Amino acid sequence: ANSADLGRPVTAADTLKNILLKVRQPGGEWELLAVGVPGDREVDDKRLGAALEPAEYELLGDADFAKHPFLVRGYIGPKGLIANGVRYLVDPRVVEGSSWITGADEPGKHVVNLVAGRDFTPDGTIEAAELGRKYTDAFTVDVLGENGKPVRLTQGSYGVGVSRLVAVVAEQQHDELGLRWPSAVSPFDVHVVIANKDDAARAGAEELAADLDRLGHEVLLDDRTASPGVKFKDAELL
Repeated sequence: ANSADLGRPVTAADTLKNILLKVRQPGGEWELLAVGVPGDREVDDKRLGAALEPAEYELLGDADFAKHPFLVRGYIGPKGLIANGVRYLVDPRVVEGSSWITGADEPGKHVVNLVAGRDFTPDGTIEAAELGRKYTDAFTVDVLGENGKPVRLTQGSYGVGVSRLVAVVAEQQHDELGLRWPSAVSPFDVHVVIANKDDAARAGAEELAADLDRLGHEVLLDDRTASPGVKFKDAELL
């Protein structure tokens, strides 16, 4: 990988390393799991355990690798994992369209320009990596440890995701009927419900929705043929 022709020096951030685990749900059997993270990041044991909870996990040992010969130590790539049915989760930074240098599933070989979403599709994401000491080493960032001697900091990285924001909104903005969207994040500004089934009511509702749309409002028009009670109940849930 160090000789890959990228037109610039190859860094650890260009590489995708794959950590192999075996996981077991309570009462279940051991199953293989691969976690892909950028090469400049390290998997944090506590974050990994929290992400996999309640399952227990272990790193693969010699016997496990011997049992699965398609796993070539040091050269494991996404294609081989997916082709052999191994569940594959990746760091959120491995986004669709990102290009990586990673293992080619053969001893001594790597693949260059392996693109997520084009050449491989993971089974999902997992937030279990930290920055390690990439930047703290570069800038010599130390603190005093318990013994009064300098200790190099280990970095972490935490983001605010959409799913987390929705959870916060649900916790803070709800009533006995369910979620109450604040106007700043509500998916719609106006919910128009057609209560009557006659053509005049439908035409009037559609005209109202169109007028609101022209004024720049996000409108949800419930034009289903369901009863008014069902529609109003659904409206309360929304």
